Amino acid sequence: MTVYLALGTNLGDRHLNLQKALSLIAGKTGNFSAISSVYETEPWGFKSKNKFLNQVVAVETDLSPLEILKQTQEIERQIGRKEKTGHSYQDRLIDIDLILYGNIILNTGEIQLPHPLFHKRRFVLEPLNEIAAGVVHPVFGKTVAQLLEDITLS
Repeated sequence: MTVYLALGTNLGDRHLNLQKALSLIAGKTGNFSAISSVYETEPWGFKSKNKFLNQVVAVETDLSPLEILKQTQEIERQIGRKEKTGHSYQDRLIDIDLILYGNIILNTGEIQLPHPLFHKRRFVLEPLNEIAAGVVHPVFGKTVAQLLEDITLS
């Protein structure tokens, strides 16, 4: 199954944080079938003086969505991410979001697929478009390229 993960970091050695995350993802989840370029972006949903580095990867895996979530959360902890405080966005060493897991639509207490906000986030759509422009959002029925165009026009 192809899984798309979005990575973001705006604290510490941002490039090293991404490199560590990529190495751990490869070791714990599966093989990369695509890796986007790194994009520098402004914070989204909160104010910070620190810009983010963002990247999206496609991983071929046999793990379930919940197993992927648990592995990525463990990777975040290994890199030094602290537990989220409250419901607001904040600076972080690393953030790994499960964006898409094939065409699966899932909504449990632990996980929601596809990621509920990725279609509104340019910092996810631009690198995702680079490696998977033709992938279709299983809820909206639009390709990644179309979703990116939608937010560009709005």
